[in-house]
Amino acid sequence: MRLNWLKTSVAAATLVAAALAGTAHSDAQDKFKIYLSLSYSGNAWQSEAANIVKALAATPPYDQQVELIENISGTDPQAQISAYESMIEAGADAVISFPISSTALNRTIKRGCDEGVLFFMYDATVTESCAYNVSYLSSGFGENTAQALVNELGGQGKIFLSRGVPGNSVDQRHTDGAMSVFSKYPGIEVVAEYYSYWDDRTTQQETAKALTAHPDVDGIWAQAGEYGAIQALLDAGHALVPMTGENSAGFRLALADPDMQAKGLKGVSAGSPPAQSGYAFKLAMEILTKARELAPQNIEYPLPWVPAADVKVCAGDSYEDGCNVFPPEKVPSSFVSEVLNPVLLPEVNVESALNGTPVAGATIQPLPADVVKASNQPGINCDPCDAPPDMYKLTKVEATVQP
Repeated sequence: MRLNWLKTSVAAATLVAAALAGTAHSDAQDKFKIYLSLSYSGNAWQSEAANIVKALAATPPYDQQVELIENISGTDPQAQISAYESMIEAGADAVISFPISSTALNRTIKRGCDEGVLFFMYDATVTESCAYNVSYLSSGFGENTAQALVNELGGQGKIFLSRGVPGNSVDQRHTDGAMSVFSKYPGIEVVAEYYSYWDDRTTQQETAKALTAHPDVDGIWAQAGEYGAIQALLDAGHALVPMTGENSAGFRLALADPDMQAKGLKGVSAGSPPAQSGYAFKLAMEILTKARELAPQNIEYPLPWVPAADVKVCAGDSYEDGCNVFPPEKVPSSFVSEVLNPVLLPEVNVESALNGTPVAGATIQPLPADVVKASNQPGINCDPCDAPPDMYKLTKVEATVQP
């Protein structure tokens, strides 16, 4: 049963506040040594996720409690394994990480856990049971967006699949969920499938290549980098088509743009929130400061779901009054809108996400007492484990077209 994200007990909040106030570290050697370990980097999502952690680490009282060290290892699992090993040897208290593989890192993670290191994965996951996975993967991006696309196409059409990073648990879970829907519809034909590395420029390039071979495409199922797919269609003089996308400001604004709608754009903004990194970091800190007891587990972050009719442009620097996207004069089109969360991360704003800077006068606020436990996702966040019978159930949209 899904718990209320706004529910925070007074007792828990008091405990967290007391721990935050009472666990000050005055000297560098007394600070918690926390590593921020990125694998894939170079796109807006990864930069924002890292910047949020940096901003939080510079916000009182964390600024007196944390020594934060960033490491970017790249897309080779062995490089991230070596990075983890170095962190363990250096006396890490916690590792906050976007893992490149769900399985290749397990042995090193287990060794670190045995030596007392907290491993908190965000967005992407691992199957090692001693790690904490903070992810929205079990909330169903793939299947829900795929069904939304099928609905828009009336169950018929040629589509592209614009994927993420090969071998990563996020990409695999998204694609598995999407194909669980597409495979039910004989009228849906996947004519091109390519890896776009969750990057607008790469997505634009790969979509342009696919368009050369298949100019009669009817729809695009895209992960992050989706604004690049729009640019590829426009550059080719192609009508826009129904498409899924994640949370880039460019895509979210385009969905609500009457001119873009007139050219054929339909869809919904959903997908991965960079805010997961900040949530993972704050959970780790509450454990380290003894403000929270939490056994290693899979923790679910809710799936954003913003149809065109629900897009609301923000006037200020934070999400207030139901707004959910910043205007183009404030952020680039690649900016990932779901980087802020007023409930879990009230300490940060758009400048924190862009530059990693703390908000003047802000202090770390306690998290809600409850966490939402994610379901088992075999090979994604657990192994061995049994998948729930309704693993690919639709939670955001209903099928309006029957197979």
